[in-house]
Amino acid sequence: MRRTSILDLPGPDDVVRFRPGFGQRFILTVDTEEEFDWTKPFDRSGHGLGHVPRLAKFQQFCEGRGVCPIYLIDYPVATDPAAAEVLADAVAAGRAEVGVQLHPWVNPPHDEDINVHNSFAGNLPADLERAKFRKLRDAIEQNFGAPPMIYRAGRYGVGPATAQLLSDSAIAIDTSVRARFDYSSGGGPNFRSHPLEPYWIDQRGGLMELPLTSVFWGLLRRQGELLYPALWRMPSLRGALARLGLLERIPLTPEGVSEDEAIKGIDIAIDDGLPILVFSFHSPSLRPGHTPYVRDEDDLDRFYGWWRAVFDYLEQRSVKPTTVREIIGAVEV
Repeated sequence: MRRTSILDLPGPDDVVRFRPGFGQRFILTVDTEEEFDWTKPFDRSGHGLGHVPRLAKFQQFCEGRGVCPIYLIDYPVATDPAAAEVLADAVAAGRAEVGVQLHPWVNPPHDEDINVHNSFAGNLPADLERAKFRKLRDAIEQNFGAPPMIYRAGRYGVGPATAQLLSDSAIAIDTSVRARFDYSSGGGPNFRSHPLEPYWIDQRGGLMELPLTSVFWGLLRRQGELLYPALWRMPSLRGALARLGLLERIPLTPEGVSEDEAIKGIDIAIDDGLPILVFSFHSPSLRPGHTPYVRDEDDLDRFYGWWRAVFDYLEQRSVKPTTVREIIGAVEV
């Protein structure tokens, strides 16, 4: 039966196949968003964009390593002239790509109440989710000079109507599924059982799902899908299992994940034959003080050091960087 929702689990026949020679690749996605206090309630106006000039240094850093970052842009950044000034030339030259990231609480039209439930765009009425998305998509194309072809819902908040609006808007890839994570306690989606492999959401050659990469590592990793959710109320036990080398969940991000942990995660993903590894982080981490992960300049140095170590290791393991356009072109339909 044809599936129409990103929330549905795929079947074996839905796995995306790539042409011979594509090998194993990786992409670097940046949740390019406003700065806000993660500990406070959502607010339409209580945010800043002071880190945006720092995107220039990160872009230069990536270019020096032959990596084309994919900036998933939300509305405050999409309408900020400084962001376009920093990134538009790189996008035009193919040294960077842009995609869509919807934070509904700061994205017009503002027709909903601001609360946790409505912070997941997929929980909004379908017409409102579509109107917000179209407003954002059009702003990105107008200000950055390229039509976005990839989408990530802010807070990974896809819903039953998201796939159809993406297909109708010429989006080729969704990357909202954060496999191994469950956000249902706050009213969001549950991706605990979703696979890591890319798969078709609606039909072959239609909308592709490219999940963020999070793996289980340790002697019990094959049982991780069953064991890890049972431990969510016991963080101390999760920590003990990780220290003992029994079970650890490793998302591929510099935010809260050490270099050694990331390399273990990369090894698992490669050894499991994952065709595309998806890395991510939040753009406010590029300036100290805006996220819990980068509090000062020393943390920022470690942040860049993390990427150097990861890029070096990926090169050592013959995993090359790729782009949205290359992924689309490499699909075997």
